[in-house]
Amino acid sequence: MNLRRGETVRVRSVAEILSTLDKDGTTRGMPFMPEMLKFAGQELKVFASAHKACDTVDNLGGTRGLEATVHLSGARCDGAAHGGCQAACLLFWREEWLTTGPLEPSAPKVTVEDLSEQTQRAGDIYHCQATALAQGSTILRAGNLSQYVTDFRSGNVRNPFKLLKGILITFFNVYQWKTYGKLPKWLTIAGGKRYPFYGGTGDGKRVPSGELQPGDLVEVRSKQEIMATLNSANKNGGMLFDSEQLPFCGRQARVERKIEQIIDEPTGRMIKLRDCLVLEDVVCEGIYHKFCPRGGLPYWRETWLRKVEPRES
Repeated sequence: MNLRRGETVRVRSVAEILSTLDKDGTTRGMPFMPEMLKFAGQELKVFASAHKACDTVDNLGGTRGLEATVHLSGARCDGAAHGGCQAACLLFWREEWLTTGPLEPSAPKVTVEDLSEQTQRAGDIYHCQATALAQGSTILRAGNLSQYVTDFRSGNVRNPFKLLKGILITFFNVYQWKTYGKLPKWLTIAGGKRYPFYGGTGDGKRVPSGELQPGDLVEVRSKQEIMATLNSANKNGGMLFDSEQLPFCGRQARVERKIEQIIDEPTGRMIKLRDCLVLEDVVCEGIYHKFCPRGGLPYWRETWLRKVEPRES
């Protein structure tokens, strides 16, 4: 149906959606989760075409391809059926679950209760769209140029110059990866590092102050300041400072909330977090990750932020 960013769609009724699911509660391998039921009947705008996604389970650093799937604005998982996971992932919506075309009614193979029972498997192992991404997608090669055509046509990336820059970055990083350790040093670029070039210069020790609270206005520290808090693996207390966070250096935002637990996508286990914050309206743009449209929320250490006192009017 080629849904574009910004288009308005209506989520089908619960009964209609149930009729599209198989006995495992999935449509073409993608689970429909209990957290999605509250959106039934609502009209929402398309946040992005979800024709691809970063592979965070099987092939870290790779990309998965999806068909007839979108993300909807404001439709994030609240974790209510998954042990209170606080990752707030953007949900995947198959077009069969949206009123964008005719639906042949059929007898449902699952119930709402069945969906709830399928959120946990093998005791403490959780099952969700993120952990099951590989089941509802295929491997997407970096050299597949059609993905970038879809990025532009769907409205995910509207600026052609930004798109071209992203493509060049992708192919440069593929070159760096394939030639690392295979060429003489004098033929390597930046020691084989991927773009953007950055590296921790400190010991990576976590030093929280406990000062920052939800609602506080903060400024993301400079790249140089943050590098001093990271070890050689670009981590602080085990938490990675991702390249997608670099464009936010120097910007101001408010602390949205603290995150204390999330589901580890490769294992499905709930893990505890400390000194982890997310900021309002600060969302991963996928610039350095093939324009992945998942809209993940970057995680911030307190030491990467500086509290800003609001000016008096």
